[in-house]
Amino acid sequence: MLTPEELATIEAFMAKTENIDEYKRALAVLTLEDGSPLNRTGLSVKHVQRIRRSFRSVGTEAFKDKRHNNAPVLLSKSQRDEVAIMLTTTTPNDHGYSSSPFWSTRILATVLKRRYGVLYASSTSYYVLFRESKFSFHLPGKQYEKADPQAVAEWKDEQQERLKEAFSDPDTVILCEDEMVLTQATTTQKVWIPKGTTPAVIETNGTRKNRSIYGFLNLKTGKEHAFATERQTMHETAAILLAIRKIYPREKILLIWDGAGWHRGSVAQEAIREHHIEAVHFPPYSPQLNPQEHVWKQGRSAVTHNRFIPKIEPVTKELVDYLNTTTFPYSLLDFKEQVRV
Repeated sequence: MLTPEELATIEAFMAKTENIDEYKRALAVLTLEDGSPLNRTGLSVKHVQRIRRSFRSVGTEAFKDKRHNNAPVLLSKSQRDEVAIMLTTTTPNDHGYSSSPFWSTRILATVLKRRYGVLYASSTSYYVLFRESKFSFHLPGKQYEKADPQAVAEWKDEQQERLKEAFSDPDTVILCEDEMVLTQATTTQKVWIPKGTTPAVIETNGTRKNRSIYGFLNLKTGKEHAFATERQTMHETAAILLAIRKIYPREKILLIWDGAGWHRGSVAQEAIREHHIEAVHFPPYSPQLNPQEHVWKQGRSAVTHNRFIPKIEPVTKELVDYLNTTTFPYSLLDFKEQVRV
């Protein structure tokens, strides 16, 4: 292990040198020291270990290549400082890349060629510039699209009167619908266990068979109508809407669901018209409004969490049976009847 003083010496050398190859050798030693992979430095482990041993013997002279003492520097120290400022204060959008919010080696190479007339032969040189600017190389996180607060507020205002009217009409059934996918992958939840003990690891299955489940929650009664299917398509949706109409042959049906493609497809839309169903869509990206989401959570907790699923069919049936025999007292926009559980 290098001492703190040796590490500081290397960092000071990197801040001062204007030779990109010297910088890369010093960087490789630091990379080896902190246990990070060396593949992006372009140097082998054995080579870097030799440089490290030489550094402990002769200091920063170890980073210099005696065969190329007068090798030209493509970017000067001041230019590298400018690059660091550019990387940390701008994005590719500011340089004409409207569809690329994140820096890449290719984009940086193009910008430097345009600005300084510099084109490095190795991508490692661009990696050094990123590292010098305190950048790391990893996948960006994912952020799902968010609901528009104004659209959600407007939707709530628009539906208040319709829901009030539907709840006051004894001949109207209000159904909130959603789908879930049940897989053989083990899902877990926290459990209470004695202190000092560790729960057994639940075995997982390498196979990934799955089943889709459509769920309709009757907001007036808390009754759930769940249907297992192979997949979620407009044809499956149409068939299930027919089943719902058979359950409620004479009632007016107010169906509230999201804007999934299999809901908006022509076959599903034809079924809505044929079965005289009034369909209302939740605003985009607003699953928190749908009480059926709570039904899924309760069902998973009761049936599938902390459980090894060797075969998908029996557990699918067990979950559907649980859903169809349990009363769920969940509401939509605080509208609900007195549901007994």
